[in-house]
Amino acid sequence: MSGKLFVIGFGPGSFDHITKRAREAIEESDVIIGYTTYVDLIRGLLTGQEIVSTGMTEEVSRAREAVRQAEAGKKVAVISSGDAGVYGMAGLVYEVLVEQGWTRANGVEVEVIPGISAINSCGALLGAPIMHDACTISLSDHLTPWELIAKRIDAAGQADFVVALYNPRSGRRTRQIVEAQRILLKYRSPDTPVGIVKSAYRERERIELTTLANMLEHDIGMLTTVIIGNSSTFVYDGLMITPRGYQRKYTLTTDEQALKPHQRLRVENEPWSLEAQAGSGGVHAAPSPASEESAAAVLDASTGQREQPDADRTPYEWAMQALAALHADKGPETAALQAGSPPSGFVPELIFECAVSPGVANKKFTPQQMLALAELAGEKGEIEYTPHHQIILRVPTADPGAVTERLRQLGLVLMPTGDVVQVKACDFCDGEKKDGIAYAEEIHQKLGGQEMPKELKIGFNGCGMACYGAVKEDIGIVFRKGKFDLFLGAKTVGRNAHAGIPVAEGIAPEEIVPLIERIVARYKRDAFPNERFHKFFQRVGEIEGFVWREPAAPKIENAVCGD
Repeated sequence: MSGKLFVIGFGPGSFDHITKRAREAIEESDVIIGYTTYVDLIRGLLTGQEIVSTGMTEEVSRAREAVRQAEAGKKVAVISSGDAGVYGMAGLVYEVLVEQGWTRANGVEVEVIPGISAINSCGALLGAPIMHDACTISLSDHLTPWELIAKRIDAAGQADFVVALYNPRSGRRTRQIVEAQRILLKYRSPDTPVGIVKSAYRERERIELTTLANMLEHDIGMLTTVIIGNSSTFVYDGLMITPRGYQRKYTLTTDEQALKPHQRLRVENEPWSLEAQAGSGGVHAAPSPASEESAAAVLDASTGQREQPDADRTPYEWAMQALAALHADKGPETAALQAGSPPSGFVPELIFECAVSPGVANKKFTPQQMLALAELAGEKGEIEYTPHHQIILRVPTADPGAVTERLRQLGLVLMPTGDVVQVKACDFCDGEKKDGIAYAEEIHQKLGGQEMPKELKIGFNGCGMACYGAVKEDIGIVFRKGKFDLFLGAKTVGRNAHAGIPVAEGIAPEEIVPLIERIVARYKRDAFPNERFHKFFQRVGEIEGFVWREPAAPKIENAVCGD
């Protein structure tokens, strides 16, 4: 069977606004993958499909799982609210495919199914606020630098766009909406109409009309879309309306128009148009300082005539010119950018991140190693201590290879961060109980840093005291009397927290490493994205012959007051 990826936008969430094609694709799919809240919104359309649902910030895991399932021959629906191509999953799915060398000719088939985006659904509930030029801006700075978001808000304010703010505020992000209001008030009247719509077309829908000055007095959260009018937007009878501009040359109170149809597109009857201004010897409207350079790219300053577009310019060159305009105040490098090529020696600065430790058993950083870490981090980098005998190093650099080479020369062990295998071992009583060290190092060498559905911790203790707490990890290994005891599926947080389940005692030394490799391979192959090991073990019920059993639930007696 040939696999297929559907990337579906199901609109605001009400069944009435889900397109026929979206319903068909959901029904046709074998697997539904999406954010848990979105899965719940369309649950009434499901007919027994396998469901993979994860929480916020797990978009990459969902996209990768969707690609894996489709490549395995299944029809997979990745769902997004609104439109999948507007802050949805469509772009990320394509990015994951591109990273894997996918092509349309030879890879799995992908169909993106459009839906109603929030700017449209919320606009319809408010009246007609999007009748003229509008833009969408997400205030989430988790993936986009705030400096860039602020420039976009400023540009939209200058250009008199109707602005739809997505992701305006969350529990942690509270200042962004305040800054957005401050920027827009530089260009808009405080009385500019603002529409605030929460949970459009869902059970808890709420619609409020206010002004730019008073918008922060209302409840704004992650389920809210904020639509800010332009200079001509007005409110009438509880509706927010942005004129298209017909009143400039039409009379709206009569069927008889002063201009006949053949006269309406003449230049002389559109004195505000570019053609009219160019024909009169130049642009009459005084451009703002920020727009003068971009205007010069269109009009010749001496003649006022429009220049011919450069049809041979590549998308990269157009992008570099746009970047130059955005950073016009950043110095002499701008000239090279506007020429359509990067400045000499231009390399984008990246943030390199890795976990650094002195070894699996060795826990002692030398002074030379610590000094080198500080030097590599510099003023802009970060050094973060973790409770796992590791340091997370974040370094702004365009040459991560030079950083890793320096660290390895210092004898440090490097590991990737994120959802990978992390081998944690005791110090083997400062090396005195050394018999188990070789096995811990071999497991680290073979499995450490491998990408997993979720972070996987393997704990290793060198004696039966298990003082390092290996039994509290996803996979716990205790070296005791020349053999190994194995614990699986610990859960360290929550009301039902428990140690790992003891599944085997006295495993022969030559068997332990291959056994751990098989357990990890099974988890990597069959676990859902973001599914922790203990949940996976509980769901599948058996791994390598080891059977899940529910840990004993503790009995907590009610506290009794003393005398």
